[in-house]
Order: sequence, then structure tokens, then C-alpha cells
Amino acid sequence: MTGQVFGPPSVFHDIRDRTQPAHSRLSMNSVPDVAAVKLPACDQFRLGLAIFCHIVTCCVSLILVIEYYRPLLPLAPNSLDLVITAAIGVIPFALCSIVFTMRRFSFGHALGFYFYTLILGYLWLVEFSTFPYHHRTAAISAFASAIAFLVPALFVGSPIPQRLALTARQLDVILAAIVALSVIVLTIGVQFQFQLARPGDMYKFRNEIDLPRWLQYAIGIVSGALLPFAYACFVQFRRYLLAALCLVLLVLFYPVTLTKVSLLAPGWLLFLTLLSIYFESRMAVILSLLLPILSGVLVAVLYRYGLVPDTVFVYFGTVNFRMIAMPSSALDFYNDFFSTHQLTHFCQITPLKLVMSCPYKDQLSVFMADSYHLGYFNASLFATEGIASVGMAFAPVSAFVCGLIIAFGNCTSAGLPARFILLSGGLLLQIFMNVPLTVALVTHGALVLFLLWYIAPRELLGGSKP
Repeated sequence: MTGQVFGPPSVFHDIRDRTQPAHSRLSMNSVPDVAAVKLPACDQFRLGLAIFCHIVTCCVSLILVIEYYRPLLPLAPNSLDLVITAAIGVIPFALCSIVFTMRRFSFGHALGFYFYTLILGYLWLVEFSTFPYHHRTAAISAFASAIAFLVPALFVGSPIPQRLALTARQLDVILAAIVALSVIVLTIGVQFQFQLARPGDMYKFRNEIDLPRWLQYAIGIVSGALLPFAYACFVQFRRYLLAALCLVLLVLFYPVTLTKVSLLAPGWLLFLTLLSIYFESRMAVILSLLLPILSGVLVAVLYRYGLVPDTVFVYFGTVNFRMIAMPSSALDFYNDFFSTHQLTHFCQITPLKLVMSCPYKDQLSVFMADSYHLGYFNASLFATEGIASVGMAFAPVSAFVCGLIIAFGNCTSAGLPARFILLSGGLLLQIFMNVPLTVALVTHGALVLFLLWYIAPRELLGGSKP
């Protein structure tokens, strides 16, 4: 493929463009787009106000989740005493959010805010939990784990010397190869599985899917890392037709995988793109959670008074319950399960299972489904690499190590435009919320994305030399 197809003519065909001022190459943004930009005090205040609104909205959303979905979760009904206790319990953690207004944007900053929301949800829900494990100890462990993760994820991001940087032509070839590989993987996947199931039926048919292990890895890496990276490049180069092609390829994986990520990926990346155009990247991250959750709260309130039908209320169940509350509630289930069962000591990681004795032959999701009958659901690193692997006491240590791994991603992306980091890592933000760190790194291609960030040409993409 030639640069005319996959790259911007102004970049690939005129070497003088590399010497133009950064503002002329980034004119499509109404706000500065480099990750190293530090906001003035007034903008930091607006960030803090947005975070405060997000925290309040999350708490209101959880009250409504308990009201409508308590039969599915081991939670006590809402009462004034429990709501006040939960509100008091989250105040110390809410105060810690000020760190997000002080640190510069990075992938760790974005992921850290998503994980902050996850832990905030657990600290609220644990006050309503009816499981018999020691709730206060678990809450302290979750609080400490969040801080332990955020310290390296937010404060470590020094650039790694770039020994290899792609040229314009090499980047053009890689983008063409990504698109071609995506088409090949999709074509192979269709030979094994193709089911046009409605979103409400995806869970019923998903258990029947039996793809080869290598194909599962290929689909995960293509959809989680490669296509979002290509999409971010095309958006940065204003090649919108090719960016749209990436979105089409992403959604075409839905009949093969029957996952929410494949189904919602195009809309999610478009949503992040719009936010990144009109808002600074840190504000865009906050709004990417605040706006969907707030919309769900409004839907639930209208539904309560009979102003919207059941079909509209599905939005609240999908976003506020499944996408936001369930990752938080998963910590409740894992704390209960491993308070009476053996720890995994990381044996759930396939290579380690081959060299060490493991009390669990199947995946943890299978044991959780058999124990709680809520289907096969995975959980974030706080549950799997933390609670399941080392227990409550040492979960903060595990979270700190996981934070260092994400900090490595910060280092590989240093110098890239903030919007580019947000868009290329946008799907991974959702993936990390729902799967273990090791699964996100390998199966969903986070390590591959780190490598692509490292070799990406900063000046061509509108960034700065690391």
C-alpha cells in the first residue's frame, strides 16, 4: 500500500511538514493535545468539580442498582442508615481523587481513574453486602490496593530512550498490515462461528462458542490493540474513511465472539473521539464515565415513574449495572469465595499452572459460576491478581506490582499526543475493568500496544520526542 492510501499526504509526501509548528499540525483540536501539557489552576478546578459530580453520580447510581438488581446480588435493601454509613465510608477515598487533577495525562492516569471508579463502587457496596467475610478488613484492603496501584500508575512515566522509531513509510506498511491481518482473522473466525444474536441473547449463545486457543488470542489482540491503534493513527492523520473501516471491522467480530466489547467498540471509540476533540484528555476521561452513568441514572429515575418503557431501561442494566457496578461487585464475590477456599498463588496463569500445583483445574470464572450461579464472569486485577492470588492482606502489594506494569506503558507512550493514547488504548480501559491483568496484557494485546506506542513516530503523529 502507498502512503496516499494509509497516511496523510501532508506527512508522507512533504518532509517539510515535520518542521512545522506543533499547533499547525494539530489544528483539528480545540485544546492542546500533548500528554505533557499542564493545566492552569482554573482548569484543575473544573477537573475537580467534574470528579466530584462523578463521585456523587456513581453513589446515586449504586443506590438505584441496589433497588432494581438486589435479587441478583447479595445485598441488603436500601435504608437511610446504610446509605449514610456508605456515604461516610467513601469520603476518605473520595478525597484521594484530588490526585487526578494534579497529575498529567497518561495511560496510567486514564486507567487509574477507571479503577478508582471500580474501587469506589466496592467501598459503597460492601456496606450493603450480606456475605459473612470481614467487611472492614476487605474495605481497608481495597482502599490500600487502589492507592498502591495509583502511585506508580500516576507518578511513573519517564520516557524510555527510543532506539527504534518508525519512518513514515514503515508506519504506512504496519497500518496496511493491521487492516489486512484483521480481515484474515475475521475471515477465519467466521469459518468457526457466526451467530447474529440479539444483544440480550449473547450470553445464551456464547457458551456454545468453541474457538481454537490461537484464534482467541488473535481476535483479542486484533480487536483490543491493533485495530484501535490503526484507528487512532487514521484519526490523527484525518483519514476518516480508513478510520471508519477500522470501526466496521471491529463490529464484525461480534457474530464471532458475541461479546459486549465487539458490539460496542465502534460507538465507544467514536464517543471518546468526540470527547477528545472538545475537551482536554483528562476531562475527556472523566466525562467518558460520568456522562454514560448520569444518563443511566436519568433513565432509571424516569423508569421509576413510568415515563420510559422497559426497552429504554435496558440501558441502565447494560451500563450502570453490568459495565460499572458488576466489576465492583465482583470484589464482593471474590472476597467471600476466597475467605473459605484456597488461594490460587497465581496458578490461574496458564504457564504457572504447568509448573506448580494448582487447587483449581478450571478457570476461576467456572468456579464462581458454580458457586454463585450468576454466569461466567471474570474480574479485574484487584480480584484475580489480588484477592484470589494472595488474599486480602497482600492484595495491595500485588496491586503495586500491577501499577508498575501499567507505568511501563506510560513510559512507552511518553511523547505521544494525549488524544492518540486515549483512542488507541480506549478499548483496553473497558477490558482491564473486567479481566485479570495477565489476560489483558496477553490475550487482549496490551503488551502489543505498548510495543506499538514505543516505536510510533512522535513527530509524525503530532507529539514530541521522548
